[in-house]
Amino acid sequence: MGGAWLTGGLEALARETGWDPGTADYIVGTSAGSVMGSLVAAGVPPWFMVAHSAGEVFDGLSGPDGRAARDADRSGGGVFRLDRRVPRIGPGSLSLIKTALAHPGPRTATAVICGLLPEGMISNDPIKDTVRRALSTEWPDHPNLWVIASDYATGERVIFGKPGAPKAEIGDAVAASCAIPGFYRPVTIAGRRYVDGGVWSTSNLDILRDEPPDLVICLNPTSSLHPPQAWNPAHQIAHFFRRASGRVLGSEAKVLRGAGKEVVLVQPTDEDHAVMGANLMATRNRNRVIQKAIETVGRQLREPGVRELVRDLPAGEPYKLARPDGPPETWPQIGARA
Repeated sequence: MGGAWLTGGLEALARETGWDPGTADYIVGTSAGSVMGSLVAAGVPPWFMVAHSAGEVFDGLSGPDGRAARDADRSGGGVFRLDRRVPRIGPGSLSLIKTALAHPGPRTATAVICGLLPEGMISNDPIKDTVRRALSTEWPDHPNLWVIASDYATGERVIFGKPGAPKAEIGDAVAASCAIPGFYRPVTIAGRRYVDGGVWSTSNLDILRDEPPDLVICLNPTSSLHPPQAWNPAHQIAHFFRRASGRVLGSEAKVLRGAGKEVVLVQPTDEDHAVMGANLMATRNRNRVIQKAIETVGRQLREPGVRELVRDLPAGEPYKLARPDGPPETWPQIGARA
């Protein structure tokens, strides 16, 4: 559901501003955000993601890897199947638990829970394949695509793609960023195991504090613009996690604003929650979530105070903003950055 909401949010951003999100100076992605961030960084337009998810067939169109676009998975990597490897027995990471307890802080409880959960049994190969189809190289040709994961032994944040980080292939980095403890299998890169970047933060805005951009636009599907109205226990649990994510998001935004940056925060509304439901790993309402996000994110971007911040973004290439005329085989390469 997070990836679906981000798909609609990116399309709304392109529609409302006439700007191609893939040309952002910095693209920071965590968990589902790393999937969508890597795709736009690779040059895949939001309008194409929306149409492809809805089932449109693009006869004659191939991706950079040479495979036909019509055969690509339409769920954004949301295909769940068991990993064939035998999982470890017991807690997934005793080292993570020990490290968290030895250094108490605001993330201690999250780290202990993630360490106690058994190693996930769901394969992350569908996520890897979704990202790799958009590329003919090991990493998108973007100057600053940063994919956030967490070291499974220490809980520390790792920023793949940033100078000084471990070298990683994009499919592995994104799969690591999405590897929810207890659900997905951890991903090993350069001899270390990594899990979801959300173990550290679902937004990770603060890593841009000392970077050049003066405007930061954050689409965050795991927080909430409106509190829930239902008394359904599942929705109340979901709200608990959204509220925690929102507190971190607000704190990180405050850090950026303190550094003199303008920050636009875009979050799901109660209308989005009604379609998304309490289970963010559900897949059945993907296209309804996308369409609702196009609507609600568009409204947020038109609000006074926000509209003025985003109106001067540079114009994107027309084929990045809307479907080109003519048959697909005559289009500019989908997946190529301008």
